[in-house]
Amino acid sequence: MKFTSAALPVLLLGLSSAVSTAAASFTPPATFKNANLVHVVSAEKNYIKETINVLVENIAKTPQDEYYLAIPTDKFDRVGGFEVKDRKDSAAGEFVAEAVEADPSSATQYFRIRLPKALDAGAQQTLGITYYVLSAYRPLPALISQDDKQYLVYDFSAYVPSAYETTKQKTEVKFPTSDVPDYTKLPNKELSQKQGSKITYGPFDTQPAGALLPVEVRFEFTKPVNHVQRLERDVEVSHWGGNVAFEERYALVNRGANLSTLFNRVKWAQSAYYNPASPALKEMRFPLRPGSADAYYTDVIGNVSTSRFRSGKREALLEIKPRYPVFGGWTFPFTIGWNADAGTFLRRLTQSGSYVLNVPFLEGPKQLEGVEYEQVRLQILLPEGAENVKFSAAIPSSSVETSEVSVHKTFLDTVGRTAVVIEARNLVDEFRDREVIVTYDYSLVASLRKPIVIFSSVLGLFVAAYLIGTVELKFSKK
Repeated sequence: MKFTSAALPVLLLGLSSAVSTAAASFTPPATFKNANLVHVVSAEKNYIKETINVLVENIAKTPQDEYYLAIPTDKFDRVGGFEVKDRKDSAAGEFVAEAVEADPSSATQYFRIRLPKALDAGAQQTLGITYYVLSAYRPLPALISQDDKQYLVYDFSAYVPSAYETTKQKTEVKFPTSDVPDYTKLPNKELSQKQGSKITYGPFDTQPAGALLPVEVRFEFTKPVNHVQRLERDVEVSHWGGNVAFEERYALVNRGANLSTLFNRVKWAQSAYYNPASPALKEMRFPLRPGSADAYYTDVIGNVSTSRFRSGKREALLEIKPRYPVFGGWTFPFTIGWNADAGTFLRRLTQSGSYVLNVPFLEGPKQLEGVEYEQVRLQILLPEGAENVKFSAAIPSSSVETSEVSVHKTFLDTVGRTAVVIEARNLVDEFRDREVIVTYDYSLVASLRKPIVIFSSVLGLFVAAYLIGTVELKFSKK
């Protein structure tokens, strides 16, 4: 199959038509111009990473501090990990980026980027914008045999969708291998060139706001397309035990090409001798903090013995293998857990009982092909009686859906444990080890509450048993 330029017309739309279907109450003001833009699309893993380095210029007559980035509606809900920085001033930190509420029927949605300092009229600033697109590919062909190569297709615009006029731009697409059998070739061959595992579109001259140039690429990706539909991650802190317990529950699916025939276990066993590339998920590796211990691995059936755990002072690694190879369209729900010394994550700030806890928001498997997470729920259970709880997470704020401090009751609790719960969406494994920092107060009285309650309960039970034992139940003779 070949993609031809005749089937892909160039769509040049003015700003007014680009947002004509958007909510009538919102239209991005034409206050900026993209003086120079470099768009890098990385298809090297099973999610898309897009990087936009753009030199923006304020063409309004007054200072401006809001820049809008256009995202096609069909991918807007699958965009996550949105981060913006000043390319020339790393000390400026991360800029605030938030989705703009608009009409869902619009063809274009927007992220509003708030500049930390308003840009004067005629001034320029270089922005580095990074975000990820999940569920970005479709396999072509959609059905393959057990030992076939897998090819994926990604379609996008070689012109970066923009609310502003762009003076100069180009798009680079990177692939995991040089096997790219089909890609859109533009009429001017110099504007679509392939070199090894990279395709360059452009450079393009001035394009109006809303201009689009649809292109498609088809490339080899004979690896599993790991998509975690939901990850529930629990972190339980125990002061009495000096321990932090972790448990992670995964609902994983391989979004690659489905099998065209029934799975042949004999053929699969034979292939183990020469270990060819396969679109099936064979194993997963979980790097853990040094000193981790007591790791376990279960699935919906029960304990799984096909795992290996190594732990030491310098590293800890949990390796697991599913009961069956996970091919395209197959699901793999499983649970892992482990313990770690509290001293690795917990530190006492004051003698009065103030503590700070640093734990990764996301750990998970580290795979060469990558892992994407549609939904992530982190629950941190603090000791019962923890008060004055404050927390912050070093993940993009645009990916956080909800965050709260609540109460979670478990066995032998009295008032319940304080819980920090954060729900996030559309994250990838590049955010592994981004930390959540929790500070809280935990007094001596609070730490003694449970032992006192348990002691009192046991003592009361013995007293009640003694009193019942002294009751005369027999009839006496006179």
